[in-house]
Amino acid sequence: MDFLNAIIALSNFVLIPAIAYGSQLALGALGVTLIYGILRFSNFAHGDTMAFGTMVAILVTWWLQGLGVNLGVLPTALLALPAGIAGAALLVLATDRAVYRFYRAQRVKPVLLVIVSMGVMFIYNGLTRFVIGPDDQRFADGERFIISPRTFRELTGLDEGLALRTTQGITVVTAVIVVALLFWFLNRTRTGKSMRAYSDNEDLALLSGINPERVVLVTWLIVAALATVAGVLYGLDKSFKPFTYFQLLLPIFAAAIVGGLGSPLGAIAGGFVIAFSEVMVTYAWKKVITYIVPESLAPDGLVQLLSTDYKFAVSFVILVIVLLFRPTGLFKGKAV
Repeated sequence: MDFLNAIIALSNFVLIPAIAYGSQLALGALGVTLIYGILRFSNFAHGDTMAFGTMVAILVTWWLQGLGVNLGVLPTALLALPAGIAGAALLVLATDRAVYRFYRAQRVKPVLLVIVSMGVMFIYNGLTRFVIGPDDQRFADGERFIISPRTFRELTGLDEGLALRTTQGITVVTAVIVVALLFWFLNRTRTGKSMRAYSDNEDLALLSGINPERVVLVTWLIVAALATVAGVLYGLDKSFKPFTYFQLLLPIFAAAIVGGLGSPLGAIAGGFVIAFSEVMVTYAWKKVITYIVPESLAPDGLVQLLSTDYKFAVSFVILVIVLLFRPTGLFKGKAV
């Protein structure tokens, strides 16, 4: 039995990937929950907003690399991130002015806005594929590992080497900074407090002199920033493919609903619940179990509940369970 090697293997294949993936889902779910809490509809175009912002960041990254500009050990995409946010912001603001504003003025039921956002989703997806193509794009440069397995084995003498990729470290650090800035903005600034008041009671907020157009504008800007940061971090950690971001809509919505739609804190918690559930259910536990049980009891099979091809099914099952038994989510957001 070798518990230290088991812990390292568990960290390599479950803990570290789930923390990084959970950070990406949490940022995506924050955008969804802000739209639902403030603009009062489920934005099905959010995944493709992530894809568009990431696409702009990739194109600018390639341009910077062509000029010989880089960040050394860090990915050049971090320099291109503001451009990606600006591109996504222009897209969502143009969409709001051309599409959503009309339906908002008519005070239509939220379900109609959901249907409209599905149409917007297909337009975004087609636009992204047309510009950058449907294939995988890898744009992570710089140093690959913060800690490489070989270096870790040489330092510790253990059989199992700990691998911490640069993109995983950047994901966690960036997510912490972005979330801290968002909560500071919502709780400490006048505009943030106006957004919270508008979310709690729209009519009372209007009577208090809050400008609804300003609230909508700032909300879309924040959502564009969150979507682009989440998309770029996911693309750096895995790879960029437009259809993958369309698929990410399910775990992102599941994270928002599990935590409680309209609750920023719930979106963060829901992101990690979904991430750890997906990773743990689809991981082959044979290596970890082999380290901690006697050799005679070591399993022959992979000890894997589901193939990684079915990881989104985990999000779907959790989503259904939450909708059936606790529709307000873990942090009692708005009922779905």
